Amino acid sequence: MAEKRDYYEVLGVIRTSTEVEITKAYRQLAKRYHPDRNIGDDEAKIRYAEVDEAYAILNDPNKRARYDRHGHAGVQGGASSEGVGVDLGDLLGDFLGGFFGGGGGGRRQRGPRRGENIAAVLDLDLLEAATGVSKTFTVPSEQNCRDCGGGGAKPGTQPAQCRRCRGQGFEVADTGFGIATRMRCRGCNGRGVVITDPCPTCRGAGRVEVREPVTVNIPAGVDTGIRFTYPNGGHAGEPGAPRGDLEIVIRVHEHKSFERDGHNLICQCPITFSRAALGGPIEITTLTNQKVTIEVPRGSQTHATVVRVPGHGMPWLDDARRKGDLLVQLVVETPTKLNAEQEELFRKLADLEGTLAPGPRKGIFGKLKDLVSGDLPQKEEKK
Repeated sequence: MAEKRDYYEVLGVIRTSTEVEITKAYRQLAKRYHPDRNIGDDEAKIRYAEVDEAYAILNDPNKRARYDRHGHAGVQGGASSEGVGVDLGDLLGDFLGGFFGGGGGGRRQRGPRRGENIAAVLDLDLLEAATGVSKTFTVPSEQNCRDCGGGGAKPGTQPAQCRRCRGQGFEVADTGFGIATRMRCRGCNGRGVVITDPCPTCRGAGRVEVREPVTVNIPAGVDTGIRFTYPNGGHAGEPGAPRGDLEIVIRVHEHKSFERDGHNLICQCPITFSRAALGGPIEITTLTNQKVTIEVPRGSQTHATVVRVPGHGMPWLDDARRKGDLLVQLVVETPTKLNAEQEELFRKLADLEGTLAPGPRKGIFGKLKDLVSGDLPQKEEKK
């Protein structure tokens, strides 16, 4: 999928362009690439949709402000569903109104739109996921400007009626097929008013970015990818509409000693050579820093011997009283340094086993030297 172009580049304007300049540029491009004038031209159809989407964002002060701050991510989903093209419901209303003498139908009344949701990632370590935790962090959101109440006009002033649509919020256009269609007014973006004296705090956008501390309580047993929804924690809606929701997405980081396998935990525990051979009790520390004694079986082998410790794994998310198990994988450590007494004991063990270790082994260079001098042992001939 091709990367979206910058909306200002699409319309051929700069970031400081006025609404009038943006509207003028849109009209010229829309006329050039309109499907009715380019029948069968798929490229023109794509360009028209691109121009229409760019204008839907840049002609809306709120969306334009979000786009200027956050780029395409700030208006994701905001252009495709609310473009400036013909609205099907309005078209049907105009069409039926023509049959019944309405001459274009009435303006659809829409209530203020609810605020958009915010998705935030919350990082936890494995211990926090196992025990539950209360986290306080900062979430940036867009809220209605307190100085202008979200209207965008300077306090003490009022928006002016849009001259283009005379406050109706829509304009009637002829498609060329004898049918009058109603489109959202390009002068006021369907609001019916324009701001002539913008609020200095929000610069006419009606919204400002706010960073609010949010405290969330995460239950024990969560895992990466789990979502929690907190109502009314998202962006503010239009004046009179509720806020969106805050969606928390959990991300649990790996632990240096414990690995998660569903509800079970896996860890490795080093044991001595003698403990592996003789078996016996050893003490281990769990994820929650509890001391637990386990029994090492006689003849334990590295990685092959696993001791199960019930009830010391991860809790169930819906029932924290239920917990998985801790699987302890035993790793036999061969000593690398021996004191005189230890070496003597190992030699006695080797004597008892009948496998007394020979002298130092020759390295690769020593074997090459023997090969050149002919000192390598010869294979015994078969009789």
